Amino acid sequence: MTALTLSTSSAATVRADAVVVGVAKGAKGVVVAPGAEAVDKAFGGKLAAVLETLGASGAEGEVTKLPAADGLKAPVVLAVGLGDAPAKGDGYDNEALRRAAGSAARALSGTKKAGFALPVEDAEAAAAVSEGALLGAYAFTTYRSNGNGQNAKGGKKNDAKSAPLGEAAILGGKPRDKEFKAAAERSVALAEEINRARDLINTPSNDLDPKSFAAQAQAAAKEFGLKVEVLDEKALKKGGYGGLMGVGQGSETPPRLVRIAHTHPKADKTLALVGKGITYDSGGISLKPAGHNETMKCDMSGAAAVFAAVVAAARLGLKVNVTGWLALAENMPSGSATRPGDVLTMYSGKTVEVLNTDAEGRLVLADALTRASEETPDAIVDVATLTGAMVLALGNRTFAVMANDDAFRTSIHEIAEEVGEQSWPMPMPSELRKGMDSPVADIANMGERMGGGLVAGLFLKEFVGEGITWAHLDIAGPAFHEGAPWGYTPKGGTGSAVRTLVRLAERTAAGDLG
Repeated sequence: MTALTLSTSSAATVRADAVVVGVAKGAKGVVVAPGAEAVDKAFGGKLAAVLETLGASGAEGEVTKLPAADGLKAPVVLAVGLGDAPAKGDGYDNEALRRAAGSAARALSGTKKAGFALPVEDAEAAAAVSEGALLGAYAFTTYRSNGNGQNAKGGKKNDAKSAPLGEAAILGGKPRDKEFKAAAERSVALAEEINRARDLINTPSNDLDPKSFAAQAQAAAKEFGLKVEVLDEKALKKGGYGGLMGVGQGSETPPRLVRIAHTHPKADKTLALVGKGITYDSGGISLKPAGHNETMKCDMSGAAAVFAAVVAAARLGLKVNVTGWLALAENMPSGSATRPGDVLTMYSGKTVEVLNTDAEGRLVLADALTRASEETPDAIVDVATLTGAMVLALGNRTFAVMANDDAFRTSIHEIAEEVGEQSWPMPMPSELRKGMDSPVADIANMGERMGGGLVAGLFLKEFVGEGITWAHLDIAGPAFHEGAPWGYTPKGGTGSAVRTLVRLAERTAAGDLG
């Protein structure tokens, strides 16, 4: 990953291949943001005018490169748009800084070192710039050839021009200040774990199945001192995990349930995180229509987010116990696959009539939720690319938050917004539960078509232990980005919800959630 340093150098004196400055949209044109004063001075106070001549407007994510003026050590100036200039006396929003740094880092691929002279008024702003740069520089190149038919997976390096930015130096970062140093260290750990999740999501299903995913969890547990337990198909069958076995029985690669836990000797709170880990989703016998299969390697994004969040909690030494449950299975059609109309007996003992085998995520999550509830955590949060209905409702950038406690739902929504992840609180109308009544089983895995995302949440609620605070994050929209990169968001896996889960753990450790 891109190296991160804090630097006391000015934008004029930093020794780098490029210096990044911020510009914004002012009432009368382009405005040079704080941090760029030395660069503006080198241009005779006319940097904004030069940029306008080149077509820059200061719009969010807009990138303009120009040769450096005399007096600057870096040979290239990269101006990145921050969007609308804040009102007088106000600073730039941290998410605007995060996105700007990400856009700049992407534009600097193939560059060895860049100095980021964006507005850094405090440690939080430095953290935002750091996160944006590290996340924006991400590149998944494992399977890309170098032009000679060789690729990184085989140990060969890719073309240097497509390599991510080598080093991001955060100017004004105060390397000897405890707050700035801690912010930088947190940013590195967080970005590395988000990028771990992205790598998992981007890995094709022929190289990532339930068994190999579990192996990666075991390797990380060994590296970071986590406790890990893997239930294989024999243990799942013996234990009565009907949801996981029912979904996975159509595949030649059997399912797994992974428990991975960070524990702190002084912790008095426990969070359980449950992730949907369908390493490939064909829809099963209820096969997905043409055009809907190509990105289904991403259906394990929830498990990737949970895995990354637990590792991040350990790396940050958070004084809270965080247990991750990865419900891993491959949903395939075959002679042994679950059929529409079959009835599964879940780990909880409840029976479920499977009306649609493409509503499989809720089945594996149900078993994991019940198992997680047995440990009576203070709260459970599940994360899943669960429903297309939620994408229709909220679009591609916003995840849904549902909960059995309104205050907890509000807290998670506020935390998500704080860390720069778009979310929206959603209801779980009780009248939708009746649509899942089954004439042959305790509940069906499908209900009314309208409000399908809410129906899925109501289904999951049935498997949460009594009296346990629970929330459900449906990340089907933002988990996998199929369009052009923007800000610090790459094409492909995004690592959605990792930042929210980590901040939730930090808040819990600090006693801010009661």
